[in-house]
Amino acid sequence: METKLWIVDKNVDNIQSYPQIIEAAHLLAKNEVVAFPTETVYGLGANARSEEAVKKVFEAKGRPNDNPLIVHIASQSQLEEIVMDIPPIAKQLMDAFWPGPLTLILKQKPGTLAAAVTAGLDTVAVRMPDHAVARQLIEASGLPIAAPSANTSGKPSPTLAKHVQDDLYGRIAGIVDGGPTGVGVESTVLDCTEDIPIILRPGGVTKEQLETIIGPVKEDRAFVKKDEAPKAPGMKYTHYAPKAPLILVKGENAFIQQLINERRAEGMKVGLLAASEHQALYEADYIVAPGSLAELSTVASGLYDALRQFDDVHVDIIYSEVFPEAGIGQAIMNRLCKAAGQQMIEQ
Repeated sequence: METKLWIVDKNVDNIQSYPQIIEAAHLLAKNEVVAFPTETVYGLGANARSEEAVKKVFEAKGRPNDNPLIVHIASQSQLEEIVMDIPPIAKQLMDAFWPGPLTLILKQKPGTLAAAVTAGLDTVAVRMPDHAVARQLIEASGLPIAAPSANTSGKPSPTLAKHVQDDLYGRIAGIVDGGPTGVGVESTVLDCTEDIPIILRPGGVTKEQLETIIGPVKEDRAFVKKDEAPKAPGMKYTHYAPKAPLILVKGENAFIQQLINERRAEGMKVGLLAASEHQALYEADYIVAPGSLAELSTVASGLYDALRQFDDVHVDIIYSEVFPEAGIGQAIMNRLCKAAGQQMIEQ
């Protein structure tokens, strides 16, 4: 399959001046699959009403079909078309954080979406992205767009169009290149169908921010049972993983260096993920610093690109420092734990 590439300005404010967006929207309307930028990561978009289109998303990614998709919308009217009702707390959160990196799980209006989008559940995950290109594309298509991250299932999510090309070129109809994404980790997923909302996936909106608006929220960090469909993406399967084994290390810098030295003495090529403040303290075959401890948002923004760099240099094993779990640090550690398959060494 030929994969078209359209380069657009992320500050686009007029659809008519960007024929690339119109062309991409037409492909979506024809039930083709198109990757596009959001403020979190690049999404792999398809007509959320079409079983045919959604099936192409799962096939392109190699994604398990019991893993639900997030529906992306550009307006309140689109939301009202696909959900039964909007609880008051959900309305408060939309007013505070939409458009933005917050996905809300609500009761689905029957018959409005392809069954594969929700993995057969009676709920749907919905968000309004805070990215002009994404919203213009959704608006131009006239459709709710189902969009998981635009990568091969299990690999680090894409924060650049190049990442999408590396994984999916020749397997999808097109890629809208709107430059690097901002947040760098996926949206927070909040289940609003319970009496007390539950965070199913930490992300770009923190627990503290949510509680400022609606009061207490719960957290569900448990894995879904093997025979049970997850309510939200990223709950059940290994995600975000580089090719080499990744191991988190909780300990002093000297302890981490000792582990590196032991593996190098065995002839292994060792990679290290470390905060920028610590990068100069280590010696390894390849060191990547996604960002700073002083500004964890920079770590989130650079995390997936950093993990992908290890694939490019073909390391045998990767060690990673752990990061504080305050604020967006919770999302960073959630992604690192999943990428490491929960493997952690403690001093």
